[in-house]
Amino acid sequence: MSQTLNVKRPSTLQGARLPKWSPWAIAAGSVALGIGISAAAGLDSSIQWGLMAAIIFVLGTYGIATRVEGRRQAKDRVATSLVWVAFLLAVVPLVSLVWTALSRGVKVLDVYFLTHSMGVVADTEPGGGIYAAILGSLEQVGLAALMAVPIGVLTAIYLVEYGRGNLSRAITFFVDVMTGIPSIVAGLFILSLMVQFKMQPFGFAGSLALAILMMPIVVRSTEEMLKLVPNELREASLALGIPKWRTILKVVLPTSLGGITTGIMLSIARIAGETAPVLLLVFGNPFINSNPFEGAQSSLPLYIYQQYANSAGSGAAYDRAWAASLTLIAFIMILNLAARGIARWKAPKTGR
Repeated sequence: MSQTLNVKRPSTLQGARLPKWSPWAIAAGSVALGIGISAAAGLDSSIQWGLMAAIIFVLGTYGIATRVEGRRQAKDRVATSLVWVAFLLAVVPLVSLVWTALSRGVKVLDVYFLTHSMGVVADTEPGGGIYAAILGSLEQVGLAALMAVPIGVLTAIYLVEYGRGNLSRAITFFVDVMTGIPSIVAGLFILSLMVQFKMQPFGFAGSLALAILMMPIVVRSTEEMLKLVPNELREASLALGIPKWRTILKVVLPTSLGGITTGIMLSIARIAGETAPVLLLVFGNPFINSNPFEGAQSSLPLYIYQQYANSAGSGAAYDRAWAASLTLIAFIMILNLAARGIARWKAPKTGR
């Protein structure tokens, strides 16, 4: 009686492969070699060292992979290496910026700094705070969002759900044009109206310019999110006899709410750091002004600019500028975390 022997034969289709730890070893060797070559050549910049290490890493990966795995697999590894290098080139400046703002900003960032304004404190003197700037930024950005978000979302709904013909194409064209306009142009437009009506700088004027900058971003991001909603959902709702406006309100918008919220938060982050319109229209104010419809106001970007421009070698003004920068970064981070929370809370439930 013959017995069947289950013998596992080695595969002849699989060639030699580098171990999993090889990219890390090549990266470590590239860093060491790049630092050595840069030091021998007299290159003092860490950026030059990093670029030298990145070039050696890509070339080394290709050479070693070609010798061990063949040219075809080496090309795949080089593509992966280029992706990692591009990722590091994008992350390193961001991490460096956050670390610099954190290390320099914590020197004066405390409760007193957040709850007091500059008042009569000179820019070259220690003390003072950013309470007036925080209040001005919250009011100006909030008013801009109240104007831009409803108009932007409704415009995107029209373009996706109703827009046909020349009007829709014209709106799309002007939205694309407005997306790329410099912030100073929006500020000059509002400034021309203020000059015509002989108005003095006030906070709401800055909100109008910020709303102009924010609106096309809201339109474009909302439009793309609405296009991602499957047409089958719309057709199923309409087949049940539900009106189109109710289908949009109850089906389309809830389905795309996460992406719409993210786009709105990105647009707010875009305008929260604008300085040129605020410098032209709001003018700045070292004292607290909680009324955005009367009198000059301050804002965080304008405060940072003024402290850095008027520092005159003063370490106090320089430290206040970095502390305000750190506060602005934290403000944007809180907005993004809130957007993620709202998007997850309002996302359609996929469970049974």
